Amino acid sequence: MTQLGVLGSPIGHSQSPALHRAAYRVLRLDWQYEAIEVDAAGLAGFIGSRGPDWRGLSLTMPLKHEVMALLDVADPLAKLTGAANTLLFHHEKGDWSLRGFNTDVPGIVEAFRGAGISHLGTVRILGAGATAASALVAVAELGARLAVVSARSAHALSALLELGNRLGIDVQASRDDDSVDARVPDAVISTLPGGADHHYHFDSATRASAVLFDVAYDPWPSPLAARWLDAGGRVIPGIEMLVNQALFQVRIFVGGGLDRILPRESAVLAAMRESVGL
Repeated sequence: MTQLGVLGSPIGHSQSPALHRAAYRVLRLDWQYEAIEVDAAGLAGFIGSRGPDWRGLSLTMPLKHEVMALLDVADPLAKLTGAANTLLFHHEKGDWSLRGFNTDVPGIVEAFRGAGISHLGTVRILGAGATAASALVAVAELGARLAVVSARSAHALSALLELGNRLGIDVQASRDDDSVDARVPDAVISTLPGGADHHYHFDSATRASAVLFDVAYDPWPSPLAARWLDAGGRVIPGIEMLVNQALFQVRIFVGGGLDRILPRESAVLAAMRESVGL
């Protein structure tokens, strides 16, 4: 039986098994997909011990940056962001190689487009980790020319500033723990873990006019999303990104690439959305 899984730590909250199993049922593929607790220290050992029945892996925190050193081939988006969330094993004549992909970028783009947003000018990004890098690439694809990034890690901020230079987008760092600058952005993107009430505060004008895209989905709404909704603002929940990036992962696992359209793809997507209550 073909084996797949999602790795991360913690992993118990993951919706990836429900999404992938729904897709493979529609595709009539007898593939097994499980959530497996693996931290950064155990990643190389886990990958190296997979047999020829393993097709690929999904990765979540804290593994997206760490896996880059283990790849034989990285797709352009993984190279650009320095982060891969999808691994594809290639087995041939008793040997194997590992290809890495980033499906978070197209997942974010499709989440915005699915909400009717096809263009952004100015954005605010909270956090500076792997998902923030993917978000920066995604908003550049949507036309953004200014991104104000808030994070506590000077090193992570520096990496995003360098990425912005390569993308041709003006990235400005802000370490203000209490507020944002006076400009109301088109979108605020939170890449922060869900469940905790973070220290970022936005005035009522921003919450009412800027769309919030919060990558968190468990629990939902996050404290930030709840405040946005209380102000009558518009929110794109993180589950939309999760579903879309998972669809791109299924394309990779089934067809070998991001652009390989699935048989009955609309039915596959509908089943995936239903599996997580959308």
